[in-house]
Amino acid sequence: MDIKKMDIKKFSEGYISELVSLLHAFPVDPFEKIVNALLVAHEKGKNILIMGNGGSGSTASHFACDINKGCSMDLDKKFKVYCLNDNIPTMLALANDVSYDAVFVEQMKSFYSPGDVVVGISGSGDSENVLRAIRYANENEGVTIGLSGFSGGKLSSLAHIAFVAEINDMQKVEDEHMIVVHMLMQALYNALHPSPAAI
Repeated sequence: MDIKKMDIKKFSEGYISELVSLLHAFPVDPFEKIVNALLVAHEKGKNILIMGNGGSGSTASHFACDINKGCSMDLDKKFKVYCLNDNIPTMLALANDVSYDAVFVEQMKSFYSPGDVVVGISGSGDSENVLRAIRYANENEGVTIGLSGFSGGKLSSLAHIAFVAEINDMQKVEDEHMIVVHMLMQALYNALHPSPAAI
């Protein structure tokens, strides 16, 4: 029993140590560019379309919730954030009748307008359904943002603004992406409210 406790302690300390090292190398420049892109979208009344698969899909849902409610609730002018992986029946229909690679880009053809911001989240950076959506936005006057990990994958070279959590561990990549979402929420809130407050 004591050995197991020691193993868990060692594991926990190692995990936290690696995560702290990752955060110490936080790429501030792309984060700042993302904040500015979202503020411009808000000012111009543009849509922000966001998507991901699996854990990244959960991050995308959380992002939409935090910005639509947390940043917008008491503003006269709201953010317009839509999470494309939240409509499960639509995704299943597209996956079944077209292909899983098309589940995001086909939805964008209904909701997207030139100048909108499109955020793709992919731990590997190589999720084809996310890449297709980013390509569509690039070809149609969009502003594209990619959150990926590891070495960035194709997403990091395709998106106009690339945020890469550079670590070869999917869970820690997703940890940093979730921290980015919470940082964005507070940064946007503070930018749009005269008296920044704890949220």
